[in-house]
Order: sequence, then C-alpha cells, then structure tokens
Amino acid sequence: MALTTSGDGPVKAMRPTVAALAGRAIAAIALCAGAAGMLAPAAAAASEGSTYPDAARASSDVAAAIRKAQQQGRRVLVDFGANWCGDCKVLDANFQRPENLALLRDYYILVHVNVGDRGIDQNLDLAQRYGIPLKKGVPALAVLDAQGHVVYSQKNGEFESMDRVDPGSVHEFLLHWKQ
Repeated sequence: MALTTSGDGPVKAMRPTVAALAGRAIAAIALCAGAAGMLAPAAAAASEGSTYPDAARASSDVAAAIRKAQQQGRRVLVDFGANWCGDCKVLDANFQRPENLALLRDYYILVHVNVGDRGIDQNLDLAQRYGIPLKKGVPALAVLDAQGHVVYSQKNGEFESMDRVDPGSVHEFLLHWKQ
C-alpha cells in the first residue's frame, strides 16, 4: 500500500502497484502452466520466481520449445526481455488475461529469453538470429513456425512501452500470428 499526501494530510492509497500485479500474475501463470503443462520453459521460469530465466538457458529453452512445437503443431512465441524491465512485466501480465492464456495454450509454446540482469547485454546473437533489434528496447517478440523459422519479429519496439499500449493489442497480436 502506498502512502500519498493531499492538501489535508496523508491519505492511504489502496491501489496495488504494477509490480505487485505482475507478481500475482506470474504466480497465477506458474500454477496454470504447471497444471496444464502448456508453457514449457516459461512455466519453469515463473515457478522459480522470475519471468525470465538465467540468460545461459536461452538457446536450450528455444530449442526445447521448437521440439515441443513440432510435436504439437504449434508456433513458438519468443519473448525477449528482462526481470528488471517494467514493460516486460506488463506484457507478461497481459499474457495472463484469460483470453490470451487460451490462445497461448492452443497455438503457441511461449519461451522467455533473458537479455541481461543489468541491461541489454546477453543473448544478442539469439535476438539477431530471430530479427529482433534489441536497440529498440524490450519486450520484443518473435513468432517462429514449428521448424524454428521466423514468421514474424517485432522490429520497431512495438511493445517496448507497454504501459502506453492498449492491452487489446496483445490479444490482437496473438490472434493474428496464431497460424
């Protein structure tokens, strides 16, 4: 709970912070994904308390997601971001919306790629391979087909300012690229 002041003195504000909401969303996805087994590496990261796992896991996590996508006839959604990134947390909270969870479950294997713990300085080669210009910021998404070929990659920082993006745009993105 935040404490704010007004002209008449301190006033308690009961609105949760974005970080608190994102934390609740991460916990919810860990429960849902773990029960459904649907989000592969992303669920493992969420259950560890972080959305974006250790950066060293990125290549193996993407490879595992591609194998699972081949088996299940789905696409891979690669989310480049970082645990320190507020916009990345907002994007992940949008992924938790029921209408988006359903699309993720039915059409995608979601894998989070950590671009660094203190800045954007890791997995630059992976981002380049999938056409993501990290200099535009994070989060940034790439959609891969079941063979690991790029179907689409965000090149202009489309979700880089998630606090100003309509939450419906995440749903529209998932609908558009589902297959």
